[in-house]
Amino acid sequence: MRNEKFLYLCTAMDYTINVKGRLLDFAEPRVMGILNVTPDSFYADSRAATKQAVVERARQITSDGGTIIDVGACSTRPGSAPVSQEEETARLRMALRIVRQELPDAVLSIDTFRPEVACMAVEEFGADIINDISGGSTAMFRMVSRQRVPYILTSHQPTMRGILLDFAERVQQLRDFGQQDIILDPGFGFGKSLEDNYLVMSQLEQLQAMELPVLVGISRKSMIYKLLESSPERALNGTTMLNTVALMKGASILRVHDVHEAVECITLFNRLTVKTLPV
Repeated sequence: MRNEKFLYLCTAMDYTINVKGRLLDFAEPRVMGILNVTPDSFYADSRAATKQAVVERARQITSDGGTIIDVGACSTRPGSAPVSQEEETARLRMALRIVRQELPDAVLSIDTFRPEVACMAVEEFGADIINDISGGSTAMFRMVSRQRVPYILTSHQPTMRGILLDFAERVQQLRDFGQQDIILDPGFGFGKSLEDNYLVMSQLEQLQAMELPVLVGISRKSMIYKLLESSPERALNGTTMLNTVALMKGASILRVHDVHEAVECITLFNRLTVKTLPV
């Protein structure tokens, strides 16, 4: 029975999303690399506030095997005050212009909760995905459906039951607006205590009932380093461990600072899937 449950959890779900006419499939999990165009993100090594730093970080993500570059220009770390829309827009324009010049075919995700900023990124730079950590708004739903761009929906609910109910309601709202491509993020670190985060992780496979790809973003977060009485700088080992758990429970995307290590994690995980195990 234990082996059967393990094999079930390791079975990859063959989801796809449409990225400007290109199908991005998740038959095997993908890595999303974080590029923060901010001076104050909680993990200092993820910050790329200069043009040269943006170039180096974008190239590192792709060379290490990342499929998606997630560009953010407004820190959402606990206790931080969001920068103005004007500042966020200026930072993003600088970074996106550079990344599009250096890596024109890269799949770009925009980490923002502002519909106007998201719209700018899509219309001016052809952003491929909108990653909205706010939990969604009518204005954002209308914008992504109008632009026909894949959308990452985040839940701030503290329990898996609440997350499922939240997603069921909001996914239907998105469908009513005509949105086709939706990715679910259970929102580790958003609206959840340390205990809530681990309980949600332990029940993560329940999100497969939504029949949509799931993104997990726990990279170097406080749920790891606070439990281990450590720091973001020393949280890579814990991140890798929990990323492995997330993969076993059906995650399609790992959003990380450390792309190389996450890609290695997926490579090893793929050797344990039903497709590669002997009959």
